[in-house]
Amino acid sequence: MADREQPVTLRTRKFIRNALLGRKQMVVDVLHPNRANVSKDELRQKLAELYKANKDQVSCFGFRTQYGGGKSTGFALIYDSHEVMKKFEPHYRLVRYGAASKIEKASRQQRKQRKNRAKTVRGTAKGKAAASKDKKK
Repeated sequence: MADREQPVTLRTRKFIRNALLGRKQMVVDVLHPNRANVSKDELRQKLAELYKANKDQVSCFGFRTQYGGGKSTGFALIYDSHEVMKKFEPHYRLVRYGAASKIEKASRQQRKQRKNRAKTVRGTAKGKAAASKDKKK
């Protein structure tokens, strides 16, 4: 973990206070020389300290490291409370932060196959449906 001790500088720009969604939103520039990247978890911690918020109210996403390294740019949202965050933040991001559990469902292909199998079984006028399929060809 010697990499974590390397200095990291956070700069925020395009800062907006969004009262309607109960959050502060900004573009974050992360300067991390001599270091490949900075984890989103570490960025959330540093932003929480910077803006005097709790770590579970901060959301970071969309980070891209510049060519040549040393600098990354992304987006951050700091919510007024954890409840507001749960209300407005997309579910997949809440799952990333451990604030929600992932919804387990069958694969996309399996769901489509099940739907198409069900199509052949349902309906009363099966003869008409089969006839219309033949006409289309």
